Amino acid sequence: MTASPAAVVPQRTDRRALVSWALWDWGSAAFNAVVTTFVFSTYLASRAFVDPALVGDTSAAGKAIVERELAHNAAVVSTALTIAGIVVALVAPAMGRLADSSGHRRRSVLIATIGVALSIGGMVFVAPSQPYLLLGAALLGIGTVAYEIASVGYNAMIGQVASGERTGRVSAIGWAAGYFGGIVLLVLLLVLCIQDFRGDGVVGGLLQLPATVATGQWDVRVAIGIAAVWLAVSSIPLFLTVPEAVPDRTRGGGVFSAYADLGRDIARLWRERRNVLAFLLASAVFRDGVGAVFTFGGIVAAQVFGFTPSQVILFAIAANVVAGIATFVSGRLDDRFGSRALIMVSLVGLAVCGVGVFAAGNETQWFWVLGLTLAVFVGPVQSSSRAYLARLTTPGREGELFGLYATTGRAASFLAPALFGVAVTVGGSTRFGILGVVVVLVAGLVLMAFVKREPQGARA
Repeated sequence: MTASPAAVVPQRTDRRALVSWALWDWGSAAFNAVVTTFVFSTYLASRAFVDPALVGDTSAAGKAIVERELAHNAAVVSTALTIAGIVVALVAPAMGRLADSSGHRRRSVLIATIGVALSIGGMVFVAPSQPYLLLGAALLGIGTVAYEIASVGYNAMIGQVASGERTGRVSAIGWAAGYFGGIVLLVLLLVLCIQDFRGDGVVGGLLQLPATVATGQWDVRVAIGIAAVWLAVSSIPLFLTVPEAVPDRTRGGGVFSAYADLGRDIARLWRERRNVLAFLLASAVFRDGVGAVFTFGGIVAAQVFGFTPSQVILFAIAANVVAGIATFVSGRLDDRFGSRALIMVSLVGLAVCGVGVFAAGNETQWFWVLGLTLAVFVGPVQSSSRAYLARLTTPGREGELFGLYATTGRAASFLAPALFGVAVTVGGSTRFGILGVVVVLVAGLVLMAFVKREPQGARA
């Protein structure tokens, strides 16, 4: 894949553009932390969508029925995310390539970001009633597709705000901004909406929602509305400051030509750059495992270690603090020692901590210690993966590989959830699901061992 003659890699980092670019990551916490991890997805899978008459039945038969209903709710959410993953796998490469060829990379991120914000806003209207479960799951799926498409263009824009020797540092700044954005937003929502320390019949925190509206779950729904505004406002600087990419006029501009070019380039990568394909495969596996750490972390905290909703969010805040600091520091280590080395060390740390959590019994303090230690390694894996690929892309064709990056990641997105479920079923306890996630992380580590270190010239 040769570079377009007009494509130019910036020779220095534009700080104003960098801050604007990182603010999108800051705002994306509204979707990552609030929607998919700690608030909305948990809300959909909760007892709020089970018949109240069944929830009030404390007999053994009644409890069994409630458990089946909860499993059904989780299956609906899982199905929505699976369909979203298939859609992303099909459209992400073409979207990335079309943005490259047209030079409208920023526009593609804008349109997709609007889609994410609107889907989050729609979640406010998902009342806690069975008929609304499908609406909530559909909005979750639509938001996921829009977010992943936006991420393709956003990740590709890293070359527009950073010079090659600073790629790792700049990528880490973006990821750290996302974590710190999650911290601020979760604290805000905890204090305003979903704080449950008082036990005096008050739903939420400073908003002082009366207990009479608890059946409407307005604490959660108001929190979702705040998250939608958070994302929209935080994204604005990106579209006002970061310039559009230089169009690659060597490629056709149609959808069919994009897929035709994609097939040819995959074949070319196989012939000429197999290491890139090896990395895409390895990253697809270990990124799924890393994502599962957060996706199932709240469930493990609640079901295995007995955390309340407020304690889960407090743990999330603490984990984001640790992950944000670690990610920021890791940027310099990435530029010095290389992305591959940092990825492998982090995967080892994640696997060891995961086994530790499994063996921790029911001791809450050990979950805090091991969980926060695990958070040290999450950010560097994600940041260095983006930096590794950015260093290997051809200038002007970044969207092309990041489209494949999104596609391969989604293609393997069933692994961790599937192994988590199998481990829980075989072991008879949610605790065993931890081992399912560890298996995925170790598999990613093994595959990463076959990936070559990025060329020295790509780092400096």
